[in-house]
Amino acid sequence: MKKKSAIYPGTFDPVTNGHLDVLRRACELFDEVVVAVAQNAGKTPMFDPETRVRLIRENITDLPNVKVCYIDGLTVDFAKNLGAVAIIRGLRAVSDFEFEFQMAQMNRFLDSQIETIFLMPSHKYFYTSSTIIKQVCMYSPERVKEFVPTNVLELMLKNK
Repeated sequence: MKKKSAIYPGTFDPVTNGHLDVLRRACELFDEVVVAVAQNAGKTPMFDPETRVRLIRENITDLPNVKVCYIDGLTVDFAKNLGAVAIIRGLRAVSDFEFEFQMAQMNRFLDSQIETIFLMPSHKYFYTSSTIIKQVCMYSPERVKEFVPTNVLELMLKNK
């Protein structure tokens, strides 16, 4: 039987416990999940891609069916080249849906063989995002410790 692979793309700047929660859920559904760390031209990152890849790897040692890499280019093309059957996207709130829906429809247009799967994180992480965590950390770092892994918080504090 052929392995079913999915990719989980994002900027992950920084990776949060919400991202990791969605990743763990995806691991239950697929034989292999590739976390695809991407640049986002519309954002100024806190960490370079290599650091983001490393931070994720340090937090997935208990997930043997996960690989992490940096991608540059269209997510759907990366998925096709990998032989993935799905793109995983996290949905936190209704406000995420419109953008994610448009992106999923464009990906379907570009390659109808690759499905987009929406997964919701635990309720504890519904209202967090990397952007919000970075903003709160600037003024009150102790208040974000439950939303990011320890290694991420330590590096955020060094870069503050």
